[in-house]
Amino acid sequence: MVSSPTTLQVILGAPVVREKKVTALPKDGLDDLIRSIIFNTQQLNEPFYVLDLGVVASLVDKWTRSLPTVRPFYAVKCNPEPALLGVMEALGASFDCASRAEIETVLSLGVSPSRIIYANPCKPESHIKYAASVGVNLTTFDSLEEIQKIQKHHPNCDLLIRIKAPDDGNARCPLGPKYGALPEEVEPLLQAVKASGLAVAGVSFHIGSGATNSNAYRSAIAAAKSVFDAVSRLDMPRMHVLNIGGGFTAGPEFDDAANAVNSAVYEYFKNEPGLTLIAEPGRFFAETAFTLATNIFGKRVRGEVREYWINDGVYGSMNCILYDHATVMATPFACSSNGGDPTCDGAKTYCSTVFGPTCDALDTVLRDYQLPELQVNDWLVFPNMGAYTAAAGSSFNGFNTAAIGTHLAYSNSVKFVGLN
Repeated sequence: MVSSPTTLQVILGAPVVREKKVTALPKDGLDDLIRSIIFNTQQLNEPFYVLDLGVVASLVDKWTRSLPTVRPFYAVKCNPEPALLGVMEALGASFDCASRAEIETVLSLGVSPSRIIYANPCKPESHIKYAASVGVNLTTFDSLEEIQKIQKHHPNCDLLIRIKAPDDGNARCPLGPKYGALPEEVEPLLQAVKASGLAVAGVSFHIGSGATNSNAYRSAIAAAKSVFDAVSRLDMPRMHVLNIGGGFTAGPEFDDAANAVNSAVYEYFKNEPGLTLIAEPGRFFAETAFTLATNIFGKRVRGEVREYWINDGVYGSMNCILYDHATVMATPFACSSNGGDPTCDGAKTYCSTVFGPTCDALDTVLRDYQLPELQVNDWLVFPNMGAYTAAAGSSFNGFNTAAIGTHLAYSNSVKFVGLN
């Protein structure tokens, strides 16, 4: 009898990972890996990421146990790091793409077009034509104009009507102001689809990125059921897909969200045989898997205040402070000034400001933050930097976010192999 592969074997077998070095981490071994990377590249002092693939595997395991009937389509826009995409593919995830470039990236991994949803309710016509040419045959819409474009350029595509969620779930980034059909718009849109000859396969919604109120899933699932009922009233073919979108985080809120989804699906859709449940999580899988290390290249002392300059900032990875409303945290790594204890445990701390590298005062990463006395060529390490960070960075002032390298590690002993 052939035994099933371990998660590590599955991950190391992913083509994107196979040719790269993956460092096995013991418990609490991330500091040692960061120290090794710093000392081995000390001539460069460039910022870098560490992607812990063990964290990704653990989160896939958690998703499968908590939402066993919901297939995740990873939101590529959250973090398109090739190693992350390759591991998600190897573990059985599908993909939410929002543009031609994202579709091309995912297809280059060898992913079947059937594992891609083009989850952008308003698409350029050239991108619709491309999706048709490569066989990506599931997309979302929320307007009459989108129906007309799809009818013209991709008539074989199945549609999901994107509705506006009744509640944004106290989301970090609400999406309702931009996307989603209003309740009074649903039936006219369904009638337009019927007249066009296109097929509506189901309903999609998104309660907002980084939601904290799990009840928003319940109210959105209830609203989706009303659309299923409207399809029946209009004598249209029965729908079979419910896309519950994203909004999930890897924190303690996830259990509440999963419970809310499971109970609401049972309450409102228990009489819908053959229902396919999908979701579009991005932050859930990416955020906590990445750690960012930045080098201190400048310092100024003004009384009791310490000011530092690091080589990544709000025009780079820390754009999440502005656009994702993130709160970042820094850990000192005093490699040059305190080799005996790089983490500076127990050292006196000072009120500190941390600036990014560009010549713009807006490029300020931390204010009034307590840090020990650090020196030029020491480091600051930022955990939980995988969601909407490097993906949205720029090359302003010549500091190119896309050039930041990623080192791969694996810190987990999960035996789970992947999604079914």
